[in-house]
Amino acid sequence: MMNNPQAPPPDDSAPPAAPAPPAVHARGLTVRRGTGRSPRTVIDSIAFDVPRGRITGLLGPSGCGKSTLMRSIVGTQAHVTGTLDVLGRPAGHPGLRSRIGYVTQAPSVYDDLTVRQNLDYFAAVLHPGRAAADRRRDTVTRAIADVDLTSRAGALAGNLSGGQRSRVSLAVALLGTPELLVLDEPTVGLDPVLRRDLWNLFHDIAATRGATILVSSHVMDEAERCHDLLLMREGRILAQDTPDALRTRTRSATVEEGFLRLVDEANATANAHTHADALADAGADAKSEVTR
Repeated sequence: MMNNPQAPPPDDSAPPAAPAPPAVHARGLTVRRGTGRSPRTVIDSIAFDVPRGRITGLLGPSGCGKSTLMRSIVGTQAHVTGTLDVLGRPAGHPGLRSRIGYVTQAPSVYDDLTVRQNLDYFAAVLHPGRAAADRRRDTVTRAIADVDLTSRAGALAGNLSGGQRSRVSLAVALLGTPELLVLDEPTVGLDPVLRRDLWNLFHDIAATRGATILVSSHVMDEAERCHDLLLMREGRILAQDTPDALRTRTRSATVEEGFLRLVDEANATANAHTHADALADAGADAKSEVTR
């Protein structure tokens, strides 16, 4: 009787698997608008990472570049330079289309269709063919329930309130079970109860589906609901931190207070540089006068 050879012991010396890259990786990211000799810099050589499976809040005042940054990430922004990788591929790569859900500030719905018809249409684009009919129906029903619009499923989108229309757009973004959800100020105009419910939904999506969520807002109290923060001002990243770490680092009671302290520090640094440049220019002018 032959003895079967024993399997070799596992090789503990094998290197561990490389960690997955961040959901978004940016280095030297710059966006300019306009052509000719003096294009305007909207985003100025920023660097950041968005970790996978977490909710990252992109916060800052209106006009600081949040929407431009989000369009860059989903691949719809022109005149982008630098490195910007999304889910391991260059932003805008065709292979990312089904992996990213994007909700713009303006609701992207057809007013002459009902809520369900809107979702049926977009679901058919994502999952065409008769064989996927049952899957589409279940996906649409779940997405409508996720955003609490089941009772309004038969209503025309044009007859909905602004907040309800925004929720239809969010439901559309959820249809494809995206790995990355990019939400541009999704809670604007919503009442406090609905805002709370949407944030609970965001946390559920991140926890149960493993999705990464990047959500922008100019309302600082929403920062407390995020795992990580990117704070923007005038096209630059002021800080990337967790809410707790930001409060600790700035010795602040709230994220808003910490943000304002960072703004004051940035202003003081900019003013110091401006003053130093002015002194240098004055010194150069004086030296030029002496040598004449």
